[in-house]
Amino acid sequence: MSEPARRSGEIVAFYGDDFTGSVDALLQFARRGWTGRLFTTIPDAAALRRAASEVDVVGVAGISRSLDPDAMEAELRPVLEAFHALAPRIVQYKACSTADSAPTVGSLGRVIELGREVFGERPIPMLFAQPDFGRYTLFGQHFAAERGVVYRLDRQPTMSTHPSTPMTEADLAVHLGRQTSLALGSVPLVAYDDLASRLRGAPEAALVLDALTDEHLVTVGAALQALPSPIFAIGSGGLSHGIAAAAPGAAAALPTSTPASGPVLVVSGSRSAQTRRQADAAAAAGWQVRPLPLGAANLGPTIDEVVAALRSGRGVVLTSDDADTTSATAGPVLEAIAEAAASVVSTAVRNGATRRVIVCGGDTSSRVTRLLGVDSLSIAANPWGNVVLLRAHASDPALDGLELLLKGGQVGADTLFTDVAALGT
Repeated sequence: MSEPARRSGEIVAFYGDDFTGSVDALLQFARRGWTGRLFTTIPDAAALRRAASEVDVVGVAGISRSLDPDAMEAELRPVLEAFHALAPRIVQYKACSTADSAPTVGSLGRVIELGREVFGERPIPMLFAQPDFGRYTLFGQHFAAERGVVYRLDRQPTMSTHPSTPMTEADLAVHLGRQTSLALGSVPLVAYDDLASRLRGAPEAALVLDALTDEHLVTVGAALQALPSPIFAIGSGGLSHGIAAAAPGAAAALPTSTPASGPVLVVSGSRSAQTRRQADAAAAAGWQVRPLPLGAANLGPTIDEVVAALRSGRGVVLTSDDADTTSATAGPVLEAIAEAAASVVSTAVRNGATRRVIVCGGDTSSRVTRLLGVDSLSIAANPWGNVVLLRAHASDPALDGLELLLKGGQVGADTLFTDVAALGT
């Protein structure tokens, strides 16, 4: 079946601040019938224009969430300028639904400044709510669910104690206002009667928007599409949902599985409690679960054992929450984790031991995917919820077609790893 024609004037582009978030944005558009393509780095201008002529939404998966403001600008400005040249209807900076950011790491304040520099000094809409993921905003206060309980953001167990961006403030305008000298504000649900006009005439540099339901997301999406283009907006997959649902496409529904089979390899840079529960559930099911060794001297024997276990039909999980970081190289621990994880994945795949890999942790997923030499990603299946199996596209035949699941720390049920292994069997 041929792809539906792209809707005239509806080109949308997005940059994701990590790979897991980028995949979520791609999924939200695809669920509403939009076709899309996700690049792992910014392609050349011709490739970007070609993609924009073939699909409804083009994305670039990035790593800005883990960068300092200067490195963020070096990463982000070329992407935003390339998007501006496409003359899109809307450009989204895809941020985490928990607004992960700090003045010195992943600064969304710096994103606001860059967006205004590239797209003009107009108010920037910001929507972090994502109801299907348990994220809500009311009167500018943000809330996030964890294990079935909804917490105010500064009291949510994981985010309030996040190792790099602990969330100590639930009022998003206050939280983000600590990252920029620009004036920020918010628009409550009770002022949504003419949201487009409120956004058009706001004196603030950026505005936090409320949402409790999917209907509120669509209201925001419709308001954005009523504004003069190009619109630069910041937000979660909830914003992607709202933009696409306000003008649904006609692409076929996503499949829920693929024919792939065989053991699954999991490499994890996530230190969240939920990822640990998933690793423990895999161990209880008979998988080999062990720390990911850092540093070349320690990696070789582990790789041999991982390949042997996978060839025997046994799933493998390599975790970083109990890894010995003292054995890492002189570089940052995050980079050491990513390099070790990519080495294991590359060797296992090239030895034919697995064709389905799960990478846990947004920052880790970003780096591992790039280190593997993946050029772009498409959705292979959406088995349930916000879980997405991706198909890797690479010039290397050994990696081309590899199935990847890039998992945020808090995403998925306790049995996620074994559930994914059972798909297609």
